[in-house]
Amino acid sequence: MSAVAQAAQTVTDRRGEPLLTVEDLHVRFPVRGPGRRQWLRAVQDVSFTIGRGETLGLVGESGSGKSTIGNALLRLVPVHGGSIRLGDTDVLTARGKTITDVRRRMAMVFQDPLAALDPRSTVADSVAEPLKIHRIKPTGGRRARVTELMDLVGLPQRFLDRYPHELSGGQRQRVCIARALAADPELLILDEATASLDVSVQSQIMNLLRQLQDEMGLSYLFISHDLASVEHMSDRVLVLYLGRIMERSPRESLYVSPGHPYTQALISAIPLEDPVVERERRRIILEGDIPSPIDPPSGCVFRTRCPLAIPECAEGLPPGHELGPDHTSYCIRAGEQVAGSSPAADAR
Repeated sequence: MSAVAQAAQTVTDRRGEPLLTVEDLHVRFPVRGPGRRQWLRAVQDVSFTIGRGETLGLVGESGSGKSTIGNALLRLVPVHGGSIRLGDTDVLTARGKTITDVRRRMAMVFQDPLAALDPRSTVADSVAEPLKIHRIKPTGGRRARVTELMDLVGLPQRFLDRYPHELSGGQRQRVCIARALAADPELLILDEATASLDVSVQSQIMNLLRQLQDEMGLSYLFISHDLASVEHMSDRVLVLYLGRIMERSPRESLYVSPGHPYTQALISAIPLEDPVVERERRRIILEGDIPSPIDPPSGCVFRTRCPLAIPECAEGLPPGHELGPDHTSYCIRAGEQVAGSSPAADAR
């Protein structure tokens, strides 16, 4: 049995065992204000786990804190509260060799592959970079390992000596995925990894990611504003708004019976294949803009745009309401349908 097959079998045997555990995560950034320093609250009280071999989808509008969470996992931004554990390792207290090992076990694939690749480096050099950083000397040498990685992502060897500007967007993203896999990580953070690609190429990349997950037993944090892509990729989903979790659910429950009005609005925007149903259904249009994370609303942060908001929404953080197995909506009116909208099951 090959090393890749052995790794995949090991993950299959341990599937469901927590790989990453995040509890009460807080991330904030200082902002200059008139006469005093203010804080931009990017992420507040976020908790989740990712199991081995599992994909957790993270969705929300721009500015909801999705990318900040991905960066916090790799300690690329300062964390002001909470805990992050990768297996038995405390990520936030890791130093020296330990933090280097954490960054070998987790890797990120960014939204813009052209910006993520050094324009002066060939494909072979870019893919080999993690091997050099982590001082990995694979059997047969680095060139052989790079060639193996190129095969994994479906790129022929003739691309090895090309530069990023000589590749298409989809080819560049495959190179970025190959580079992310170079050090044999356990978790990939996919930060809008398909957003900048054409629709047909998006599908190819997502299918590639699913194939790699099956073959290598990888875990994914799939960050996206596109709920259709998240539905295709994820086992469980977290819905974020202004740095807070609105709803958490298995994929099937979320798309069939969303409990939070914000989730209902997001799902109502997904185009449907049936043109008759698409023409007749009514989308939920949220009024207003996302409030400033420097001065978020009291109580539920979504209440200023919520069609179901009542005065009690301003009085405190909404408790979690259990709507089903592992399905929790943080809304005091959880499970109610926004007026004029159809249940997701009917629309889909």
